Amino acid sequence: MCFTYFSMYGMMVTALTPDYQIAAIVSSFFSNFWNLFSGFLIPRPLIPIWWRWYYWASPVAWTIHGIFASQVGDITSEAEITGRSPMPVNEFIKDELGLDHDFLVPVVFSHVGWVFLFFIVFAYGIKFINFQR
Repeated sequence: MCFTYFSMYGMMVTALTPDYQIAAIVSSFFSNFWNLFSGFLIPRPLIPIWWRWYYWASPVAWTIHGIFASQVGDITSEAEITGRSPMPVNEFIKDELGLDHDFLVPVVFSHVGWVFLFFIVFAYGIKFINFQR
């Protein structure tokens, strides 16, 4: 679904801009912000509260949440963390990274929602926006 929504995003941006060079500039601008606020470089609990809305508005954040939560979110074996007492892996990613295994169903719906949103805006842009007038 990540590849699909990135493809749909590229199609949408291309449909909404008059030239593919401008589409590349707009696309790279939003991709940089999506990657910055995805929770990979800065975990969600450490993102300032006034920027946390952008975490939830980033499709990449939903992908990273789904990948980490589905792969290690159900591991209950204890991990030793430097400077801390051992704690289960699922508690660590929930407390430190803000990723919850029980949140996988909304992650799936958000991925489908991003694909549909980008597709609908792309279809609207192709049908009604004409830069050749």
